[in-house]
Amino acid sequence: METLNELILSWAASPFVLVVVLLLVSLDGFFPPMPSEPVVVAVAAIGVATGTPNPWAVFLVAAIGSFVGDNLAFSLGRRVDLERFRWTRGPKASRLLDRARGALDRRAASVILTARFVPVGRVAVNVMAGSSGFARRRFVPLSAVSGAAWAGYSVLVGVFAGAWLRDQPVLGAVVAVSAALAEA
Repeated sequence: METLNELILSWAASPFVLVVVLLLVSLDGFFPPMPSEPVVVAVAAIGVATGTPNPWAVFLVAAIGSFVGDNLAFSLGRRVDLERFRWTRGPKASRLLDRARGALDRRAASVILTARFVPVGRVAVNVMAGSSGFARRRFVPLSAVSGAAWAGYSVLVGVFAGAWLRDQPVLGAVVAVSAALAEA
């Protein structure tokens, strides 16, 4: 068990951990089976307990990764006509898509900000925003704010768990991940 702890702590101390966080969070923006929140909270917990990586750096790369991933999903939506799929042309799917478009038109900020905290909802809303012709100039700042809010929340969960279990950084990471998953 001690070997596993040392391996995890040495990985977290590597400068490449921030690159991994950036890539995972970006990928999670358009490929939801790649959950990034557990990684962000775990790395932040270890960072606050051991001093490396710096939780502010984790916040920064998580926010940037979220922004990149959300904008990739938006761009994907721009290129994919949702109406071309048979399942989207049915009456139920059509009503659902119309309601989603209407929600984006009426209250884009709350929809995009809230969806960022819903694992698959984030991808669905961002792709829908791109597909429905939502203005990129409106989407970009909203995705930046939502990414920063999500990154801040995720890092704070890690920071609290890591500070609480400072003498056992890996256990702090496990507690942080458990807390994040319990709220999802």
